[in-house]
Amino acid sequence: MTSVEVFAPAKINLTLHVTGQRPDGYHLLDSLVVFADIGDRVTVSPAKQSRLTISGAMAQGVPVDRRNLALRAAELMGVTADIHLEKNLPAAAGLGGGSSDAAATLRALSRMTGKPVPDPAEALTLGADVPLCMTDGLIRMQGIGDQLEHLEAAKSLSLILINPGISMPTAAVFQGLKHKNLAPMDRRLPNLRGLDWITWLAAQRNDLETPAIRLAPEIDQALQAMRECDGCLLARMSGSGATCFAIMRDDGAQTNAVEHLKRDFPKWWIKPCNLNRPAPV
Repeated sequence: MTSVEVFAPAKINLTLHVTGQRPDGYHLLDSLVVFADIGDRVTVSPAKQSRLTISGAMAQGVPVDRRNLALRAAELMGVTADIHLEKNLPAAAGLGGGSSDAAATLRALSRMTGKPVPDPAEALTLGADVPLCMTDGLIRMQGIGDQLEHLEAAKSLSLILINPGISMPTAAVFQGLKHKNLAPMDRRLPNLRGLDWITWLAAQRNDLETPAIRLAPEIDQALQAMRECDGCLLARMSGSGATCFAIMRDDGAQTNAVEHLKRDFPKWWIKPCNLNRPAPV
């Protein structure tokens, strides 16, 4: 057994419709999800006792005990390992960072030991987004994260991610949602390789955007700043926030907008990223 490194991509909810709530409190969702070519990195090595270490630009405040899903992923696999997490994504940011780290840990431990990764039902015990983060491509996620439909690949997209330096409490955002039985996405998706798809996407929603903005008005500021950039086709919040994304017309518009936004908001986390292009190995 040798060390294994796995990329843990950022998860972006292009849409997020809240369609109900179960008696046990879990919310039912209908969400279109993609994965970006930026994210964290997980490295695992054989060890007699599991240990988690953290580095990276977003390492501060990330727990190294069982509160971190990476350690719980190792427990689920029945494997002890040294786990190193290079944390590049902000935490509690609507990008699925913790779930993506857990999924990457499962894949890395599987490669290191030859043991199969847990099935989706087992992975779901770690968190609602973990089975989703075991996939790639364009995914329609429904239910509590247990219903996943792989769709045809959309066209390559140039995106910008912005987080105004805020960690959002997911439970508080859901609590602020006044209505929990809202309409799902249109079942009929358009041609996913044309601009008509962006038009369709703009007609969908993130139902958590309004309650999140009430908790953190900076989210609305980020959305308005991106919408004012030349070449912005759509701007929306991802997940329960506070990270927002903008779909840009092309790479040139993306580059110019990033320069402009970083100049205007030097303390914010602002990153260009792309979809449907080779991710880092």
